[in-house]
Amino acid sequence: MDLVLIALIAGVIGLLFAAYLVMKLMRQDPGNKDVQGISDIIQQGAMTFLYREYKVLIVFVLIVAVILGVFLEPRGLVAVSYLVGTFCSVGAGYIGMRVGTKANCRTVAGVLKSLNNGLRVAFTSGAVMGLSVVSLGLVGLSIIYFAFKGGNPVIAGETGNIMDILVGFGFGASSIALFARVGGGIYTKAADVGSDLVGKVEAGIPEDDPRNPGVIADNVGDNVGDIAGMGADLFESYVGAIIATMSVAVAANLAFDGKMALLPFVIAGAGILCSIIGTFFVRVGEQLKIEALLAALRRGTYAASILVAGISYLAIHLMNIDAENLVFQRFDGASVAVGGLDIWFSIFAGLIAGILIGLSIEYYTADIYKPTKDIADSAQTGTGTLIIKGMSTGMLSTVIPVGLVVAAVLIAYWLAGLYGVAITAVGMLSTLGITLATDAYGPVADNAGGIAEQAGLPKEVREKTDALDSLGNTTAATGKGFAIGSAALTALGLTAAFGGRMEAESGQALTMSLLDPKVICGVLIGAVLVFLFSALTMNAVGKAAMGVVNEVRRQWREIPGLLEGKAKPDYDRCVDISTQSALRAMLLPGLLAVIVPVVVGMVPFLGPDALGGLLIGAIACGFLMAIMMANAGGAWDNAKKHIEQGHFGGKGSESHKAAVVGDTVGDPFKDTSGPSLNILIKLMSMVSLLFAPIFASLM
Repeated sequence: MDLVLIALIAGVIGLLFAAYLVMKLMRQDPGNKDVQGISDIIQQGAMTFLYREYKVLIVFVLIVAVILGVFLEPRGLVAVSYLVGTFCSVGAGYIGMRVGTKANCRTVAGVLKSLNNGLRVAFTSGAVMGLSVVSLGLVGLSIIYFAFKGGNPVIAGETGNIMDILVGFGFGASSIALFARVGGGIYTKAADVGSDLVGKVEAGIPEDDPRNPGVIADNVGDNVGDIAGMGADLFESYVGAIIATMSVAVAANLAFDGKMALLPFVIAGAGILCSIIGTFFVRVGEQLKIEALLAALRRGTYAASILVAGISYLAIHLMNIDAENLVFQRFDGASVAVGGLDIWFSIFAGLIAGILIGLSIEYYTADIYKPTKDIADSAQTGTGTLIIKGMSTGMLSTVIPVGLVVAAVLIAYWLAGLYGVAITAVGMLSTLGITLATDAYGPVADNAGGIAEQAGLPKEVREKTDALDSLGNTTAATGKGFAIGSAALTALGLTAAFGGRMEAESGQALTMSLLDPKVICGVLIGAVLVFLFSALTMNAVGKAAMGVVNEVRRQWREIPGLLEGKAKPDYDRCVDISTQSALRAMLLPGLLAVIVPVVVGMVPFLGPDALGGLLIGAIACGFLMAIMMANAGGAWDNAKKHIEQGHFGGKGSESHKAAVVGDTVGDPFKDTSGPSLNILIKLMSMVSLLFAPIFASLM
């Protein structure tokens, strides 16, 4: 049996199980008419944004497809693969957001029965998202493989190979991911920051108060940013890790259909099945404590990880990987033969690193631990000290994730060379089906709390939805950390594949000496791109939030009785302002990520060596910046919620006002700029790998 067929079958099973979960979800009680009405408005706003975003992306995608069809061999096939990659990425995001907006009202109704019922409903919708991402990614790659596998393996001087076509699929996923993440991130934080500043700070009304015209735009943003955006982000990482590992194996003069090249397909397929099993381990009682809720979600992730480790070992043994006889040269000059056990330890290192990164970020962002409690405490002396404490906490939180990635890379490289580094990312992402479920659960729980508030449900209902929302903030921060760590490993794998491809195409190794001015210039360009990209996205959120603030003020001023609850606000106007701002602002950062690597790689006084330096500079700087932003933002958010639970003065106190301002600073950190950096570093690596034959021809 062709090994990719196993992956294809696993992907189909994943899609069928996701369909089963959707049918199960739709049978749940959707709540009363008020709850359903608010949910329908949120769904309509979310889908309107998505349709308008896709209209903009269609133009970009078609232009890029034409360019790929004209300039890259095999002509036309890379473009077709690119289009399939964009379609699969769009499909995953669409499914996740459609289901998420259907689940929010059912989560409210579920909480009325029991906390466990509400958790299961929200988690089920997240599981649909997670399984859709991994299943569509694996099915899409498998279909491309079977359709075009008649191509030749990559060896020097030959073109028209299957790897070029598969990289086209990955580039399609990357293109959609960047715009979905940036556009969705700008939208969600413009609405959130604007609503909070004018509602909580100026008017002193509760979060999700129906008198606030920006509240629906805020609820919509939770879906377009944290469901569709995150899904596209990790879809890209998932397929990128598989492609990178396969590329490294093929660049080592192994056949594209050999065991080493196809092993990532098998591991990914096993991960889908293990993630399905892991979903059955998620259960919780009626305790509102976040420790109990976190333990419920951890059980599913840990169960899936243990199963993946066991099945990976079995698969490597049955495939007799040792027969491939792969020997690689380490940088110390030693020749090392790679065996099956070496590869398994590399996969295991990725699994462990992913779990530990999640735990470290949970420590720095959950309000049950000291770092976030200290940030809440600092609010007692004002906004300034709270901002300082949050920034320092975010910076400090980079140490453990970076140390874990460094350890995983060193272990994998020592055991299995660059192939080991690449497959470490596959190991980390193998449980993505359930890991993403715990992240996508968050915005559903958040929306449920907002709907409960707007529908005027009893206080005890809001207490339960708040508990689920607080858990969602922590799992979202953990999910972002997982996404950042996997992005760094995936980008390193793609960079390794780029180096191997350049050597295969040009006949000479890509050397990146730190004594070479071109390499140093490339490193600096890559680092400054991270800052430029972050500045553009942060500035876009600020401008869009100002538009929301001014619109809410206008409505309160011009609609009689609105603040008194005697009139209905125009929610659609704030939704439209956020949508227009996001679609305008997402284009420049997205184009930079695509154009700059191509320009650097083709300019004579820079070239491939400088491009290699650019990728390393962007990965190093982007990895650290993304972790700092995501964790500082998550900690500020949970510090605010900690105060709202009655600590340090509670709601309405001076500490609370300071914490709200900190949260508004942290919002674009954790939901716009930070997560978007994941895609920046991966997309530039993918573009470099895709255009490697052209760069090599200019050497």
